[in-house]
Amino acid sequence: MFLTGPKRGGTVALCCMLLAISLSGCAAHREKEAKKATPESLYKKAHNELETYSLNAAIKTYESLNARFPFTDEARQGRLDIIYAYYRAGEGESATDAAETFIRENPTHPRVDYAWYVKGLVDFEHQPNAIERLFRADITKRPPSNARKSFAAFKTVVEQYPKSDYAPDSLQRMVYLRNRLASYEVHVARYYFKRGAYVAAAQRAKGAIEQFDGAPTTREALAILIESYDKMNLPALAAQSRQVYDANYAGNTRVAEVKTHWWNW
Repeated sequence: MFLTGPKRGGTVALCCMLLAISLSGCAAHREKEAKKATPESLYKKAHNELETYSLNAAIKTYESLNARFPFTDEARQGRLDIIYAYYRAGEGESATDAAETFIRENPTHPRVDYAWYVKGLVDFEHQPNAIERLFRADITKRPPSNARKSFAAFKTVVEQYPKSDYAPDSLQRMVYLRNRLASYEVHVARYYFKRGAYVAAAQRAKGAIEQFDGAPTTREALAILIESYDKMNLPALAAQSRQVYDANYAGNTRVAEVKTHWWNW
């Protein structure tokens, strides 16, 4: 049976009034609970949310903790935890900002190495996606700005915090990034060489050898360096570079003959 006329209107009004009272009661309850919250209770709540992967809820609670009790030990720990929460939630920029803020404000904190590590991870994951790797897309032509930032962050972990739990993984990622960066430098050197800009080609090739020693592209960099010196009629430098090449590699030094790939790490 459907209500019509005044009765239906009165029922709707009553429902709306009951809903408003209910919402107002919930809001009042939440406000009361918020006033009773302590740094310890807020941190415990945020930590539990983080452990159960309620990432958005955890982020909000950590932000509330930092806003209400900024100078407590719980807030300081929360500023470290939220870096991970942002990272796992896919908010890379927020994770980087939080990490940089923590590093700036807590340079001697016993876990500042973690902030550097996550900072490196965010930029590291801006590397080629799965489809590009599957089809061997040549990404050496892309300016590796994220790779450089990631390399620098991991290098800080390895060099300044060698006993860190994150140092071994950081070192492995540095090897991968070294090869990526070296490949880009060799790509640029090859570009200059093919266009007859032999001075620029030699500079980029030499830089790749000096900065990224041990990378798979070192052989090609040396080959470019030798041929560039030959083209510039610098026999002494060419001979010196050729000695280095012969001591480490066998075979032709022609640029076209040397093939290396950055993903071989």
